[in-house]
Amino acid sequence: MSRSIVLCADDYALHPAVDAAVQQLAEQGRLSATSCMTTAPRWREAARALPALRGRLNVGLHFNLTEGHGVQPCATIGSVIAQAYTHRLPAARLRDAWREQLDAFEDALGMPPDYVDGHQHVHQLPGVRAAMVGELQRRYGTDAGQQLWIRSTAPPGRLRWQPKAAVIALLGGYTLTRQLHARRWQMNRGFGGVYGFDAPTPAAYGAHMAQWLAACDDGSLLMCHPANAQVEGDAIGGQRPVEFAYLQSPAFADALAAQNCSIWQANRKI
Repeated sequence: MSRSIVLCADDYALHPAVDAAVQQLAEQGRLSATSCMTTAPRWREAARALPALRGRLNVGLHFNLTEGHGVQPCATIGSVIAQAYTHRLPAARLRDAWREQLDAFEDALGMPPDYVDGHQHVHQLPGVRAAMVGELQRRYGTDAGQQLWIRSTAPPGRLRWQPKAAVIALLGGYTLTRQLHARRWQMNRGFGGVYGFDAPTPAAYGAHMAQWLAACDDGSLLMCHPANAQVEGDAIGGQRPVEFAYLQSPAFADALAAQNCSIWQANRKI
């Protein structure tokens, strides 16, 4: 059976090379969503290009607590996770962070996000996810989960047994997915794109992609992190151009066709 997937580029506004890659891939029909870092110093500048892509892309909030810009409770993902699971993330500061980042999104684009996720998946952590639900309901009403969708990191099928994917899902992904189901909120139906950011060539990244496509259900989300040049000072800055080269290549089109997959269109609901 034919399957439609959401292909989402994370970290929009982090760097001009990221933004250029997202714009080019969207124009080529190789993406269906991008997640925006509204804490980035260049967010307003980067946001100017997005309205022209709205027919091609869902545009979401990439909630940030760890990247090192903006006001945030913690600086590293390890400390965020530790504080979340020992209930030491200040609830008031989390509420403020959600409000400020959503305000910045709406101020720049004049609309709510199509969806919400988290940089390094922080949106699924204890305390953070409660603050997310509370702010979305305060802002958009009790049916907020029907107006936008939330990223689930629960992997499908055999991807559940990949170590890094399993850790991400266990660190709040399964819990958030259960909570969203109970609330009948919209979400993706599986999650892929997790690897060690260690593919040295586009072909090596393509081998990962083939595994993700084979395992994904209709309505699953694959994350990616493209840039059209190396991003200096970024932990995965050297991997980003490798992903970009593959995603714009004929090999990716061939992989989609071989797996009978298509990239989900932004005017459809999850």
